[in-house]
This record gives sequence, C-alpha cells and structure tokens, in this order.
Amino acid sequence: MSARATRALKAMPRAWNRFWRYVALYMPKRLYARSLIIVIAPMILLQSVVAFVFMERHWQTVTQRLSQATVRDIAAIVDLIETYPRDADYANVIRIAQDRMQLKVDLLPPDPLPPPGPKPFFSILDEILSSEITRQINRPFWIDTVGNSNIVEVRVQLEGKVLRVFVRRSQAYASNTHIFLIWMVGTSLVLLMIAIPFLRNQIRPILTLAEAAESFGKGRPMPRDFRPRGAEEVRRAGFAFIQMRERIERQLEQRTAMLTGVSHDLRTILTRFKLQLALTGTKADTEALGQDIDDMQSMLEGYLAFARGEATEDTGRFDLAAYFDKLGEEATLRKRKLSTTLAGDPHVHVRPRAFARLLSNVVGNAFRYAQTVEIKADHGRGSLLVTIDDDGPGIPAHKREEVFKPFVRLDEARNLDASGTGLGLAIARDIARSHGGDIMLDDSPLGGLRAVIKVPA
Repeated sequence: MSARATRALKAMPRAWNRFWRYVALYMPKRLYARSLIIVIAPMILLQSVVAFVFMERHWQTVTQRLSQATVRDIAAIVDLIETYPRDADYANVIRIAQDRMQLKVDLLPPDPLPPPGPKPFFSILDEILSSEITRQINRPFWIDTVGNSNIVEVRVQLEGKVLRVFVRRSQAYASNTHIFLIWMVGTSLVLLMIAIPFLRNQIRPILTLAEAAESFGKGRPMPRDFRPRGAEEVRRAGFAFIQMRERIERQLEQRTAMLTGVSHDLRTILTRFKLQLALTGTKADTEALGQDIDDMQSMLEGYLAFARGEATEDTGRFDLAAYFDKLGEEATLRKRKLSTTLAGDPHVHVRPRAFARLLSNVVGNAFRYAQTVEIKADHGRGSLLVTIDDDGPGIPAHKREEVFKPFVRLDEARNLDASGTGLGLAIARDIARSHGGDIMLDDSPLGGLRAVIKVPA
C-alpha cells in the first residue's frame, strides 16, 4: 500500500468525526424534535428511493411504450397515405384512424412547419415522443406537448402536404402517476398523525421528570402532581428519583435536628457563662471574657448557618429594588459610595432569606475593604446576573478559588465576615449553588474585585 493511500485511510476517521460534529451543531437539542427526525427521516428517505425507482423504471418505461404505440399508429397512417395516393380526400384513412386508432387526422396544405416551441421544464413526454418519431417515421415533424391540455398535436411533413394528428395525452403518456404519489404522501401523513401524538405522549413523562429534578436541584418544591408515568424505563427512573429525594430530605431533616440540638445546648452553656460572669468579678475582669463569649456565640451562629445552608427555606418572591434601597442606607451609615443599576423585573423567584444573606455577605465584604461599590443587576431570560465591582485591594487571581473554601483565612483575603470565621464567601457560594447558580471572582474596572452572581430566577 502506498504512503498516499495510508494517509488517506488515516484521515478518514478524522473526516468522519468532523462531519458528525458539524451535523450535531445544527441538530435540534430537544428530545421531541430528535425523535421526530428519527421517525420522519427514514420515511422521507424510503419514499425518495421508491419514488425514484418508480419514476425511473415504471413511469418512464410505461410512457416510452405508450409513445411507441402512438407513433406506430401515426407511422401506419403515413404508410396508408403514401400507399394509396389516389384517394383525393383520404376519407378512408381518416375514418380508420378515428375508428380504429382513436386519432383525429387532418391533411393540411404544404406550408412550412411552425418553429419549435419552448421546451417544458419536465419534458419526458416531449423527449420520448420526439425520439420515437425520429426513429420510426424519420420525416420533418413538429409537436406541441406544452400546457395542461389533454390533447397533443403532431405535424409531419409529407410530399405536397402536412399530416396533422391530434392524440389524447393519455395515449402517449402515463398520466395516472400522481395517484401513486398522492397515495404515498397520504399514507405518510396518516402515519405521522399517529406517530406524533404517540411520541409526544411518550416524551412528556421524561420532560416532567427533568422539570422535577431541576426544581429539586434548585431547592424549589417539586410539582405536587408528579408521579412516574410512561414506559417502564422512565417509570424506573422516576421511582429512583423519588427515593433519592426522600433519602436526601431525611438526611437534611436529621442534620437540621442535630444542629438544632447542638445549637440549643451550646447556647445554654454560653448563656450560663454570661450569667456567672455578670454575678461574679469586677467589670474589668469580666469584660474581656464577655467579649470572648460574644465572639464564640457569633462564630457558633456562623458555623451553624454554613452547615444548615438555609436549605429548608421555601422559595418565594424577592424584591431587588427594595433590597438595593436597604443597601443604600447601609452605605450611608458606613460612609461608602454606592451606585445600583437594575434592568428587568425587580422580583425574582428564590429563597428570600438565603438570597438576602448571599448578597449581604458579598456586598458587606465589598463595603469592608472598598470606598466605592457599584452593583448591576440584570433579570431576564430566566436568569439573574448580579455584578458587584469595588475599588478595594482585590484578591490575587491564583487565590480567588481558595477564598471560597470554608474556614480559609488569608492575610489579604476578603472572605472574612464580621466574626472572622472565614465563612462569608463560602456561605454565599453554597447558597448560590443551592439555587442552581454560582459565584465567580474577577478583576474590576474600578481597580478592585468583581464578584459575578448568576442564578436561575
């Protein structure tokens, strides 16, 4: 095998992969559309092959045989005229042609034949009839097959006269072909009318399962009327999803109950410490201990909030415009410069308390380290994009993912909340991802840090 052939064989898989990548780029993405293509494409391919074979073999063959028979009759009339030239008006020939051959024959003066007319777009009859006249009669002729008339006119130049013949189109042309095409297309339409509702009915349970899984993944309640339907495989997937959801909810309930008990016990101990410090010792001795107890309580609340993740809160409507007004008041108290921009509907469908904490952690982080903060919110096309820019010191690019880890505290980090636990941005990202979104950090045009929050809403 030559080197060129070897290179060609090696290039074939790559070309095949490129072809399918190109096809996949323009293929529909939804299951229903792809299922319709799976049904319709083979049907169209099969009908195209059948129609081509029919046109090539049946239609053309039948038309050719009919044209041969018609031209044979015309040739017989020409022979009769030339064999019996003494018949002045050729009444017997005209009678035989009309009675036996079903042809209307006239003899015209020897005028020149009309100029050739325009060729029809689909000229199978014109081509076959012309070739047969040339082959069987071999005289100058003129034919007219154009138009929707049921009559075809043929003129043949004879000695001293012109033979004009009117032939029914059905005698020389397979004119009932459209019946086959109508039956083929009609049966296909009937099959599609049956297949499309059936496909829709089979795909609907899959779409319902996908919507339920998406709602559960975003922390939203599942549809109350959700239950496994459809084919056995879809039902099995639905039951598996319900069991998984129940296990996750039981684990969340157990963790929440445990955290509630731990929180209650530790708060009781801290309250007892505060009471003992208030009853014993001087103010100077107990002030530092009291501050430590307050820090411990604040840290405990932060740990519990991070572990709880606000997952048990129901979804509701959150008013961005009202929240931005509160941020404006906070910026005034902190003596910070704040500008807010809101595009789209101010009301978003999220877990309100959790989402407020998400924004509070990120914006509070910007207030703590910057003097100027800009917030832009764009709500549209089923998602909410919030961009927070500031002119603070920022975070190095190689440490921007690390600051989202729980309890990570960097010297120049900006993920420290009020208690200094290093959970501010970790809690914010946990809340964003529980909504089906995320938080990304980047350089800000103001010179500091940019936080981009994107969640479905």
